Amino acid sequence: MTKLKIANLDGRPEIFHSIQGEGKNMGQPSVFIRTSLCNLHCIWCDTDYTWNWEKTRFAHVKDEDPAYKKYQMDKMIISLTLEEIYEEVAKTGCKNIVLTGGEPMMQLQELSALIEFFNSKADDYFFEIETNGTLLPDATFEALIDQYNVSPKLANSNNPKKLREKPAAYEYFSTNEKAVFKFVISSENDLTEVLNICTTYKIPNQKVYLMPEGTNPEALKNKQQWLIEVCKKHQFHYTDRLHVHIYGDKRGV
Repeated sequence: MTKLKIANLDGRPEIFHSIQGEGKNMGQPSVFIRTSLCNLHCIWCDTDYTWNWEKTRFAHVKDEDPAYKKYQMDKMIISLTLEEIYEEVAKTGCKNIVLTGGEPMMQLQELSALIEFFNSKADDYFFEIETNGTLLPDATFEALIDQYNVSPKLANSNNPKKLREKPAAYEYFSTNEKAVFKFVISSENDLTEVLNICTTYKIPNQKVYLMPEGTNPEALKNKQQWLIEVCKKHQFHYTDRLHVHIYGDKRGV
């Protein structure tokens, strides 16, 4: 029986009805399915409960907080069948599904089975996936997915370049009509890195979305004007973090 590893939100799977807060479909009512597990370990990650397990040596900005502890892996994952996931999503009546994580493409075969199961129930589901762009899809998944939201990690993530930058994957997504690229920008150094990536992998400007780094409205606003001017200069899209403005830094919204 196919099961998907889902993040545990206070004893229930992190499957929630909200709006897409970022990127191409910003403002679109969506159901988010947050998978567990990740192949990268970003020092500022706001979903560190999907990978920062006990007895690992990964660093996180919260390490400075004496109350912060790494997570017990077995307590932070709920394994659900395809039927159980479908039942949760069907309650909402929403047909735009966002597969997020962690890194959802670590469970590629399970996700393909999930999409096929949903499509057997109705033919108007739309699936978009949030991915760090390090893993290539197989032919089955490529045929099923509707949109890739590729969010490459930069040097500020504290991941070694050999882990975060996979040339074959970047080249694949740069020419894929279903893919857009979303970069989190905190400083001018980040922008220089983004421009180098776009040049190296021939990523078209119209595929690129720049988003300010921040987990509260004030931090986002501080970077907003500068980043909008950057987007105007390079013909990139600007994207905000709409959910942060509406809900704040909270899970399950």
